[in-house]
Amino acid sequence: MIEAIGGIVIGLCLGLLGSGGSILTVPVLVYLLQHDPKAAIAESLAIVGGIALVGAIEPAVRKRIDWTSVVFFGIPGIGGTVLGAWVAQYMSGVVQLVLFSIVMLLASGLMLRGKTQAEEAPTGRSVRDYILIVIEGLGVGALTGIVGVGGGFLIVPALVLLGRLPMRLAVGTSLLIIALKSGAGFLEYHGQMVEANIPIAWKTIGIFIGLGAVGTLIGGSIGGRLPQQRLKQVFAVFLIVMGGVILVKEGRTLVTADEIVDHAEADTATD
Repeated sequence: MIEAIGGIVIGLCLGLLGSGGSILTVPVLVYLLQHDPKAAIAESLAIVGGIALVGAIEPAVRKRIDWTSVVFFGIPGIGGTVLGAWVAQYMSGVVQLVLFSIVMLLASGLMLRGKTQAEEAPTGRSVRDYILIVIEGLGVGALTGIVGVGGGFLIVPALVLLGRLPMRLAVGTSLLIIALKSGAGFLEYHGQMVEANIPIAWKTIGIFIGLGAVGTLIGGSIGGRLPQQRLKQVFAVFLIVMGGVILVKEGRTLVTADEIVDHAEADTATD
């Protein structure tokens, strides 16, 4: 039941806002379904990538994907994601969740500050624009690999402002980029999970992708009738609450773990 509700809600958020829904996946998997944090991040990448891939089909058919941006943003994003997933194996699950909560707070800030983008954006790209697109692709990719979010809340503004894309092209292009780098990140994590003998809940992944895709279609059909800026503000407040709760909870766990280590080292020194 939780899996079904979670999948639909995440899909609805993606359909309504064009981004942000995937940031709910890890908390649902960790706190409601009690999955191991590292497994949850790996599963989140599979779920996010699957839903984004389904969502990218319609824009692809309607030719609303800018393939140049896919190359200049997506390929560096794949490299950054694989690198981030590799680095994450040296982090504890608690540290990753702390970083995740910080990302949630960052996303909420961007949503509160951001204004609804115009349908059209200035055309023409400079060499500087391409360089910045590549750099941001690497950075967002690394973020995806470490904390398991698609990063649509960063990709869409980058494609509009740096890629000079109309909003309708930026959304479709973002979905394909998210699918590509999330898939790459999941493959890297899958190898780590096998080595560490941590199981991956394939059934949960399937349910989330299936119902998430349905939720995305529903959200997309009603999203145009609702004020996007107000929706983003409400969702941003929700992210602030969720991010704050996770930061406090996991931050306490991290501090407690450090204190235990310090006490153990002190006892060893005394002996």
